[in-house]
Amino acid sequence: MSSPLHHPEFRKLFAAQVFSLLGIGVMTVSLSLSAFEFGGVNMGGPILGGILALKMVAYVLVAPLAEPLTSALPRRLVLVTIDILRLALVACMGFADTPLQVAGLAFLFFAVSSGFTPLFQAVLTEILPDEATYVRALAWSRVAYTLEAVLSPVIAAVALTLLVAGDLFFLASLSFCGSVAALMLTRLPGVVRPAKSPFLERLTRGMRIYARTPRLRGLWLIQFAVSLAMAWVFVNTVIYAGSRFNAAESIYTWQMACYGLGAAGMALIVPRLVEMSDERRVMATGAFCFASLGVLVALNLPLGGLMALWLAFGAAGSLVLTPGGIVIARSAVQENRPAVFAAQFALSHAGWLLAYPLAGWLGALLSPATAMLLLCPACALLTLAALRVWPAADIEEPEHLHPELPADHPHLRAHSSEGGRHRHRYYIDELHPHWPGVAA
Repeated sequence: MSSPLHHPEFRKLFAAQVFSLLGIGVMTVSLSLSAFEFGGVNMGGPILGGILALKMVAYVLVAPLAEPLTSALPRRLVLVTIDILRLALVACMGFADTPLQVAGLAFLFFAVSSGFTPLFQAVLTEILPDEATYVRALAWSRVAYTLEAVLSPVIAAVALTLLVAGDLFFLASLSFCGSVAALMLTRLPGVVRPAKSPFLERLTRGMRIYARTPRLRGLWLIQFAVSLAMAWVFVNTVIYAGSRFNAAESIYTWQMACYGLGAAGMALIVPRLVEMSDERRVMATGAFCFASLGVLVALNLPLGGLMALWLAFGAAGSLVLTPGGIVIARSAVQENRPAVFAAQFALSHAGWLLAYPLAGWLGALLSPATAMLLLCPACALLTLAALRVWPAADIEEPEHLHPELPADHPHLRAHSSEGGRHRHRYYIDELHPHWPGVAA
């Protein structure tokens, strides 16, 4: 299997992603500590959950609009502009002194950010057309996400020996400078323009493909399932550490570092697991593992046991999140992939929009441990539902007919067949508006 790191443009794009994610990670640590400072043990969770819910609102509302609005623009220009705007907004957070100011700036930050990830993921499929190499690239991309969780808390912990929590926002803004520099050195593919169509059709194209592809519906359900339990980790870890050990800053940062270490290690193994099995089994295993591990939060584990548990949380999360790009890449033609990635981005974050405030609210109403005991069964049940929606026999080239097409239609001539029946890699498009065997 060819390593994507052999490709110079991927190396520069990967460096930009690492810098960008480190900036987001340090900013998130500062948001968590600011929420705890504003609200304390009782209200810190709901405040942070509310800020993260605003993040999801921005992603859900803006991501579907960003793709059709920027689809005709040079990719590098779009990505660099996004990073410059994020740099400015996160620096402004360092001057905010009320929860409302922080929340407003965070909403603008995440609204701007909503166009970055879908475009980045779509560009990956174009600079690395070989599927095996692309699978490895997804693993490295997931490592970049987990480096955020590993390095950001460590960087924050070291920086807090010299700075106060609010100054971490300025440190985060410096990281976006590195992302801008790496992007400026990257040569990205030209714009792939779909056939000219009305704006509304372009706006809904990704959602329609997503809704009519069974494996994509199953992908969303599994990711939504694990988001219920994973949101608890992101929202309540700082509250859990503060209430149990009375040392929110130090314990929280090291717990999240363990989470990231587990996620990074598993991300590098996932491509091999997918080769040995398939995306459906790997993702379902991760979701069931996360739900099972969550029950251990209710036990009075010693500090070492908690660090190991957070390490396992990270590994289980990577099993679910890493293969998603593979599923999307084989579910749409190249020109439609940006729209489908944008749909995936919006839909997955719609799940987080429910999960984040729910985790914060349950943790405040009951207790962090009790909240996790309620969220884990919901995660397991939704995973079972996903396995029913996503067929175990996921045929990529199903046999099908086109009774509406004349016998001399170019599509039928391109796929020689008897009696009109033929096979090819199946994607939802104008000629294939519905999945074979699935009612319209």
